[in-house]
Amino acid sequence: MKKIILTSISLFFVAAGAFSQKPVEVGGAPMYPTKNIIENAVNSKDHTTLVAAVKAAGLVETLQGSGPFTVFAPTNAAFDKLPAGTVETLLKPENKGSLSAVLTYHVLAGRFSSIDVANAIKAGKGKAEFKTVQGGVLTAMMNGKDVVLKDSKGNTSKITIMDVYQSNGVIHVIDTVVMP
Repeated sequence: MKKIILTSISLFFVAAGAFSQKPVEVGGAPMYPTKNIIENAVNSKDHTTLVAAVKAAGLVETLQGSGPFTVFAPTNAAFDKLPAGTVETLLKPENKGSLSAVLTYHVLAGRFSSIDVANAIKAGKGKAEFKTVQGGVLTAMMNGKDVVLKDSKGNTSKITIMDVYQSNGVIHVIDTVVMP
């Protein structure tokens, strides 16, 4: 039974276009695999808060670098779920270190496609741990057909768009901000 479920997971990811490197639309804009993470993200109307945060944290140059990186990119709606005033407080210059820690908790060193994540979940018998650039751990698991991430506080976030390939990595769009 487990083998059938895990095989179904793998087939789901393949069917979802895990190997496709065609532009994927995110936030009303095509994300081109020939552009880097920042060049694409600035065009997504769903990621304006993330882009502002990346700029405020001084991470633009890093995410334009060669990488490769895997970014779990929270939408504006994901940031809206945070307690009132959280984003505004994090964006203040005196909180640059805290903001950087939150943002780098959303980044893995290396390019992890949905197939890579699925294989890690399979190898981990239902769970896979990934070390973030921030130094913390995100746990990936399946919830039905959805891939979810569990942060260090036990909160979960669902990947809503997978395998948005970039010249320097891959983005997976998520519906909730994960916290270190």
